[in-house]
Amino acid sequence: MEGLRTSLPAVQVLFAFLLIAPFQQRFNRLDALERNTFSVAFLSAGLSSVLLIAPSIHQRVRAPMTGLRRHSDHHLRVTIRVALAGSAFMAIAILATIFLVASIVYSTVPAAIVTATVGVVLLGTWLYLPLVAFRRSD
Repeated sequence: MEGLRTSLPAVQVLFAFLLIAPFQQRFNRLDALERNTFSVAFLSAGLSSVLLIAPSIHQRVRAPMTGLRRHSDHHLRVTIRVALAGSAFMAIAILATIFLVASIVYSTVPAAIVTATVGVVLLGTWLYLPLVAFRRSD
């Protein structure tokens, strides 16, 4: 769960960026695709924040309020699933934000290409390396 120390601030910075975006003058000029992309990014960043914060909240709620041990194998398995779900929503938020910004700076087609490229890198580094490549060396 140590990895949450870097994931959580990353998604919170992204969420903060998305929180201020609607208050910018140019936001009114977004087309329907860009507004929908913003909505996906904003909601995904919010859900990611909630899910990545949850394990920390679990620790505070379990022991003082219930008397349960703070650590258990079942709790660890649940926490890992919650953190993975938070990471999935973070990936969606990152890709949607990249598409949104790239579509404003360039246009839809280059934005899709840039987003797909980042998506491939994301899948490679977040899934392929830990699930396939590292297994070969074990």
